[in-house]
Amino acid sequence: MTTPPFEPPSPDDVRIVSHQLGRPARDVVGIAARCVCGAPTVVSTKPRLADGTPFPTFYYLTHPAATAAVSTLEAEGEMPGLAALLATGPDQHSDVADRYRAAHLAYIADRETFGVVGEIAGISAGGMPDRVKCLHALVGHALAAGPGVNPIGDLALSRAAWSPTVCECAEYDGASA
Repeated sequence: MTTPPFEPPSPDDVRIVSHQLGRPARDVVGIAARCVCGAPTVVSTKPRLADGTPFPTFYYLTHPAATAAVSTLEAEGEMPGLAALLATGPDQHSDVADRYRAAHLAYIADRETFGVVGEIAGISAGGMPDRVKCLHALVGHALAAGPGVNPIGDLALSRAAWSPTVCECAEYDGASA
């Protein structure tokens, strides 16, 4: 196995993430995606927290503007339409479903570079591989892995009223300060 391509967090990164979340950041092992200004956008978290809790959400969206935009998508009912893209049956084949299953496996492989936790074995995040449950996790994965890895995360990101190419950090009380 190889380590996912992100850098370990600096003390300043952890401070910014804690500010973004409004609570202390827990067990961050990497900054998986950044705003164009350099502030953390997605963190990677240990699969077992320091208190022993299994934590399947390896890629965690922290950027306040991104989180707000994805929350709006969920509130507007985007998830059922995205889930419909996964539909397969005896006479159906879904390329999106195949790519989503591959994203699920890639997510688990990335997380397992930081340890295998039996309680969450085979579990990724966001409803993968069969459902669309949490767009925040799926967008976080899409931002961390890059375009083309998580098709549902990519679609949600394209529909969100937020772009990783435009800095909105100053609007969120000094998150990048």
